[in-house]
Amino acid sequence: MAAHRVSAARHAPARKSSSAPMLRIAFAGTPAFALPALEALVGSAHRVVGVLTQPDRPAGRGRTLHASPVKERALQLGLPLAQPLRLASEAQLASLREWAPELLVVVAYGLILPPAVLALPRLGCLNIHASLLPRWRGAAPIQRAILAGDAMSGVSIMQLDAGLDTGPVYAQRELAVGAGVTSAELHDALAPLGAALLMEVISDLELGHARLRAQPTSGVTYAAKLDKSEALIDWNQSAAHIAAQVCACNPWPVAETTLNGAQLRLWRARAAAPAAAPAPASPGEAPGTVPGTVLGLRGEALLVACGSGVLEIAELQSAGRRRLSARDFAHGHAGAGLRFG
Repeated sequence: MAAHRVSAARHAPARKSSSAPMLRIAFAGTPAFALPALEALVGSAHRVVGVLTQPDRPAGRGRTLHASPVKERALQLGLPLAQPLRLASEAQLASLREWAPELLVVVAYGLILPPAVLALPRLGCLNIHASLLPRWRGAAPIQRAILAGDAMSGVSIMQLDAGLDTGPVYAQRELAVGAGVTSAELHDALAPLGAALLMEVISDLELGHARLRAQPTSGVTYAAKLDKSEALIDWNQSAAHIAAQVCACNPWPVAETTLNGAQLRLWRARAAAPAAAPAPASPGEAPGTVPGTVLGLRGEALLVACGSGVLEIAELQSAGRRRLSARDFAHGHAGAGLRFG
């Protein structure tokens, strides 16, 4: 992935001051994406007075209860912890009120904050959002950016309000999305980027230098959660479309097709450069060139004809088997002439 560059909205590096007061900060987050921000706060001069996270959820084949990554880390750090199902009643708000935070940092918490929570900290509620707002407001900004073929992604530090990611923005930082970058990889790049920018904004808040700007009214898009149906590959689509689908669906729900009627999952792929492989003919024009036909192995990639262009598959997985490189997969199959889908 290319190194990030700073957007025009980026604040100057945080200014340190020995006279800057230590803040009482509460944290609300649930998945692994929130961990770098929590670690940054704990490692700072500020005091993390408590952590909110989602209740334990059933997971896996046995449907046993699993703690969130944020809960596990908070317990390891010995931080006060609360897991309200909602934040609608005084009883559910009791822990947050008791902590009396001056600032609430929210990172992928998973609950809408009611007005009573938004108004509680004197410095408000800061949120790390994994997109360049107002593009990709909502639940799945990373996946939607990749699925749409965005060349740039990034993080926004915003002040939460009553809307869905509509609050004014303190700072943004951009990150280039390279060809073949998966949702998992972009997630792992944006999480620490957001944590670093968060600490800069908090420093500016302490010193009175932070400035908010309203989000533009143009360019608004919404990032709905991915559905499993979006993982099914249609080989009549372009190679660029299918490559984006494969990358967006890694690690979940994982793009899939079929081979001889059995499930075949694709973990890594990219559209071949025009000179990398012969383009397939129009569907039905000649044997072996209909979309979904395997054209052979070139280097470490399995080439597959699409509605337009050629897809280079780097990693795939047959039903009930482990993930394989394209070369290892090709060694166990007939190779050119196979038909996916």
